[in-house]
Amino acid sequence: MSLNRPLDISQSFLATLSTNMFRYYEDRIPQDASLLVVSNHRSFMDALILMAALESPIRFACHHYMGQVPILREIVTGQLGCFPLEENQQRQQSFFVQSQQLLRRKQMVGVFPEGANPMVKYTEPHQVGEFRRGFAHLALRSDIPDLGVLPIAIASIEEVNTAAFPLRLLSLFDPSEPLFNQSGWHPLVIYRRVAVLIGRPYWITSQHQHQYHGKQAKNVVAELTTYCHREIAHLLMQGCY
Repeated sequence: MSLNRPLDISQSFLATLSTNMFRYYEDRIPQDASLLVVSNHRSFMDALILMAALESPIRFACHHYMGQVPILREIVTGQLGCFPLEENQQRQQSFFVQSQQLLRRKQMVGVFPEGANPMVKYTEPHQVGEFRRGFAHLALRSDIPDLGVLPIAIASIEEVNTAAFPLRLLSLFDPSEPLFNQSGWHPLVIYRRVAVLIGRPYWITSQHQHQYHGKQAKNVVAELTTYCHREIAHLLMQGCY
C-alpha cells in the first residue's frame, strides 16, 4: 500500500459525495511529531474526513468485524491502512502493540474513544458520549519523544440519515460483540457539510510518564481523558451552531 493511498482515497471519496468540509484552527496541527489523533465518531466517513482535514494518512484502529468481512476487509486494511483489533480477549494488547509501532515511525494513529456505540445508535451531531480510557493508557505508557495527543471535533452541519443493514448481520462476523445482538438497523450518516475543528494538543512529558508508572496513574489517565473529552465537546458546540 502506498503511504499516500489512504489520503488520495479520502479526498476522492469526499469529492464523489460532494461533501463540503470546513477546517478550523489548522495552525494547532503539530509538525514533525508523533501524533495520536482523538475524535468523536458518528459516521463511516469520520476516518476519511480526518485524513482529508489533516492532509495526511492516519492509521486507525477499527472494530474486529471489519477485518472479517471479505470486501470490507480489503477496503479498510488494504486501501485505507486501518488495523482491525483482535477479539475481546486480546483487543487491548493488540491495540497497544500495533499503535506503538506506528507512533515510533511517526505515523499518525487515530482513535475513536466512544467505541462503536454512536455508530449503531443514532446520536445528535452536537452530542459526544463517554470516552473509554484505552487511548490515554497508550499515550502515557509509550516511551516516545514528542508524542502529542490531538483532539479533533467533527461537527456535522448538514447530513443525510438512512439505514444500512440489520445489526444482527454483523454478529455473523463478530459474535462476541453484544451491540450486534439486537434488532434494528445500522444507521448510515452521510455528511453534506461538515466542520472539522482542531483542538489544542496535549503533550506527553516525562513527568506524565513518571506519574503514570507511580501512585498517580489513575489521576493522570483521568486528566488526559477528561481533557480530550472537554476539548471535543467545546469544539462541537462551536461547529454545530
